[in-house]
Amino acid sequence: MLPLDASEIARELTAAYASRQVLPVPLSSRDPAFDLSAAYAVEAELARLRRAAGRVTVGRKVGYANKAVWRALKLETLVWAHMYDDTVRFASGNTSSLDVGRMYSPKIEPEIVFKLGSGIGGQRSGIGDPGSGDASAVLGAVEWIALGFEIIDCPFADWKFQPSDFVAAYGLHAALIVGEPRPVDAGMIPALVDQLAQFKVRLLKNGEQVADGSGKNSLRSPALSVGELAAAISRRMPEEPLSAGELVSSGTLAESQPISVGETWSAIVDGIGLPSLTLSIQ
Repeated sequence: MLPLDASEIARELTAAYASRQVLPVPLSSRDPAFDLSAAYAVEAELARLRRAAGRVTVGRKVGYANKAVWRALKLETLVWAHMYDDTVRFASGNTSSLDVGRMYSPKIEPEIVFKLGSGIGGQRSGIGDPGSGDASAVLGAVEWIALGFEIIDCPFADWKFQPSDFVAAYGLHAALIVGEPRPVDAGMIPALVDQLAQFKVRLLKNGEQVADGSGKNSLRSPALSVGELAAAISRRMPEEPLSAGELVSSGTLAESQPISVGETWSAIVDGIGLPSLTLSIQ
């Protein structure tokens, strides 16, 4: 069996998304050697193609930020993919709508979104390094945080995939809806470190709670998830390091939920000063 070619797979995925064609089996089933290195090569080619078409990469989204699943999936760290200027939008007044007509079978995830005020190299050189597991160091590189909705969508039949398939398929990223940003300054960092690790979130569909979660579900804290992302990227050189101005969607805080046209979804957080966020599905 010939190994899958990154350029060919990128073109195949681009065509599948454009035509809403479901891929009957994941890439990892077609080629057992299709590992994360191969997947990141596809992800990089997809980013190159999107940039060539005039799109701009605006940040990264995190996947598998719940460390409890790493052993079963043979992961050593979380995974990521790029986000784009046509997939990320800000919710005016913390309310927005989203057309899902061109999506396969989308799901919604509440997440904390970070905007970086400075780059994070991610080298594990000790305390104070954003990649060292120091949440305060991560927040020192952050311009603002916000509550967000990550919308994920899967081109593979029955939502069956491995981490390598996840990475290659845009990280399943379909959209990111960003709520009102809360600026981060040095004086608030000590309290924010604790809040990010402890806050709770409730996810509501049409006013009824369907899921709940907390900051600890994203690698014990969304800030630590960003630090781990920086470190993971640095170990995959020559990957582009996290840079100033990038947005990071740091991993789901609650179990993802399927969404359908006509529904209204809200996320409400307790224990951190972020307003609720509401999204209407069209």
